[in-house]
Amino acid sequence: MLLLTLAALIWVGVHVGIAGTSLRGVLIARIGENGFRIAFSIGSLVVIALLVTAWKSANAVPLWTPSATLKWLTVVLMLPAFILFAGSLTTKNPTAVGGEGAEPRGMIRITRHPMLWSFALWAILHALANGTQSDLIFFGAFAVTALAGMPSIDAKLAARNPTGFAALRARTSILPGGAIIAGRNQLVLGELMVPFAVGTVAWIALLLLHRTIIGVSPFPP
Repeated sequence: MLLLTLAALIWVGVHVGIAGTSLRGVLIARIGENGFRIAFSIGSLVVIALLVTAWKSANAVPLWTPSATLKWLTVVLMLPAFILFAGSLTTKNPTAVGGEGAEPRGMIRITRHPMLWSFALWAILHALANGTQSDLIFFGAFAVTALAGMPSIDAKLAARNPTGFAALRARTSILPGGAIIAGRNQLVLGELMVPFAVGTVAWIALLLLHRTIIGVSPFPP
């Protein structure tokens, strides 16, 4: 469990303590933007490999007993997680490098961080549905980095392009549906057809293959 905790802390430290702070700018000044991206990508792969290895070898100490209702809720709520992820891949995101100035469309109308919300949902749901100490540490690390990454990305975009980010923030929100509820944007169902279709197909496929790929069934006994 010690190795898993250490790996989780390193993962959070790399993504929140380096990528999300002024240290990122210091490193970029020394090794360049491309150098930083390469080093960060390699470092992330090494840490996630350590994290997964430590998680698989850790003892599954139960902290609570997940109910069948909670497990079914996890199955159902993973559908919007898949749709959010699909939306992040099929819509040009104004918060991404190279996407500045893009019109908020599709899933970006709902939240400007659909990929991070999909990761946060996945992590929180699996931590709750599994109910063990190792799962709480493992999935908690991903939940923390996903949730902390949203304001961090916003801050970097605001520093890089204050005017552009101000315009984007006026029409979008971090909280899913926030801008639409506030009347600052509107839901356009036609723009969501592809994310809904792709996300739903991926959700069904993983439900059917979950036992084969992961080793456990997603359905309660």
